[in-house]
Amino acid sequence: MRRKTKILAALGLLLAAGIYYYVTIPAINLHSSGFWLFVISLVVVVTLLLSARSAQKGAVFQKSRSFKIGMFSAAVLVVIFVIGSVLSSPIINAVKYHKLLNVQNGDFAEDIKEVDFNEIPLLDKSSASLLGNRKMGSLVDMVSQFEVSELYTQINYQGKPVRVTPLVYASPIKWLTNMSDGIPAYIRIDMTTQDTECVRLPEGSGIKYSQAEYFNRNIYRHLRFRYPTYIFDELSFEIDEEGTPYWICPVKKFNIGLFGGQTIGKVVLCNAVTGETECYEMEDCPQWVDSVYSANLLIELYDYYGLYMNGFFNSLLSQKGCLRTTDGYNYLAMDDDVWVYTGVTSVSGDQSNVGFVLMNQRTMEARYYACPGAEEYSAMHSAQGQVQHLGYVSTFPLLLNVSGEPTYFMALKDDAGLVKMYAMVNIKKYQNVAIGNTVAECEEAYVDLLKTNGITTAGVKESKMVKGVIETVAPVVLEGNSHYYVVLEKRKQIFDVDVSLFPEIVRFKEGGSISFMYEEGEELQKVTKVNKG
Repeated sequence: MRRKTKILAALGLLLAAGIYYYVTIPAINLHSSGFWLFVISLVVVVTLLLSARSAQKGAVFQKSRSFKIGMFSAAVLVVIFVIGSVLSSPIINAVKYHKLLNVQNGDFAEDIKEVDFNEIPLLDKSSASLLGNRKMGSLVDMVSQFEVSELYTQINYQGKPVRVTPLVYASPIKWLTNMSDGIPAYIRIDMTTQDTECVRLPEGSGIKYSQAEYFNRNIYRHLRFRYPTYIFDELSFEIDEEGTPYWICPVKKFNIGLFGGQTIGKVVLCNAVTGETECYEMEDCPQWVDSVYSANLLIELYDYYGLYMNGFFNSLLSQKGCLRTTDGYNYLAMDDDVWVYTGVTSVSGDQSNVGFVLMNQRTMEARYYACPGAEEYSAMHSAQGQVQHLGYVSTFPLLLNVSGEPTYFMALKDDAGLVKMYAMVNIKKYQNVAIGNTVAECEEAYVDLLKTNGITTAGVKESKMVKGVIETVAPVVLEGNSHYYVVLEKRKQIFDVDVSLFPEIVRFKEGGSISFMYEEGEELQKVTKVNKG
């Protein structure tokens, strides 16, 4: 009977340990703090059970041999864990932490080409979420069963910046009724045009491995059982050039002691439909993959670089030469990769940047650009000040090259989260702010502002004068704004007059005389001043 009891107790303990492991799924790896917690907890539980049995035989609980051995073993493991944590910390290894990220000085004008304003990624994550939810609401066959995930990964897809995110089950019951077919679609949003598409997967080829799944098809559990020793960083959802959904699963690499100096050593690609996986060394990672290093990890690495360049205690005391990243970040599509952008400032907490840094999410390449100027939130407040009567709120800036000048570009939103206007702020002189109802209008105002303030003359078009008799005048609406197209006798050009700037144009009729200043364009000539003929 006692033998049977022991067997049952052992089986019960194994079952409990198995359930704990199945739920928490720690990596079986000495570099994993979760694994140490699992082992220490297991030792303590076994010790308590064995000690309780000894107590039933009349022994004192705390004095039993099992209790002493078990507690000593647990204490030894705790001490090793603590020592390993200390030896892995920046206190001892500041120089090693500083060298984790190799930062090169970059040339802004050479590295960041002047932007084509038809290709500016206008969409931030919150706006993408609004568009995604709106699109989901229009899909009557899916809206009751699925919701849109909040991932919205920014990637380059077929040469364009887009955001992609999978659908998720609306509830556990909806998961139960749909799990056999999986998740039937994902959302793809063009960041320049804001076109939102629900990409339906072929019938029978739904997403069966995701964060929304339970049990073995949960992506984290699926990865753990295939790679029990791998410690994964943040997973991201991407699509390849054919539109096939994948989970990008970076594998952590610890370069300093047991737990310190994390970078990425490998990357596992998991097909979200089939669950098939393939592991790559970093140098062999496919070109279409964009998000291996998370933004948070890259920013952490740069903070190590900036804080510990003169040692750990210098970062706490004199703080000579110490730099850190600013509070926010954004993404920049460049060279068919996605780069994380963030400002760099001193640790003193002033409201200015000494420069900014770009970090590649696939390769970990980092480029620093010395550019003293306003930090991002100061620029945002400056832009909001131009429309304070409207109560618009600025998005976090996007870094652009406009006429050779580092420029913050941001959207201005109303209380409903809808984009109403756009703003450009010069990084070096953030008092120079231009706003516009459209991107083109904002850019024109900004370039004129640069010229007026003597910052640059690049990209500024020369105004010309013309006088003649009106042959045709026609009202049009461009992006919600009223314009007049004017054609003069004996001239082929079409002159574009913005009614909001020159309301007197409505008084001019065909056959009347007119004169105005204009800037040459390919198809339309932009009128900058109107006079009576």
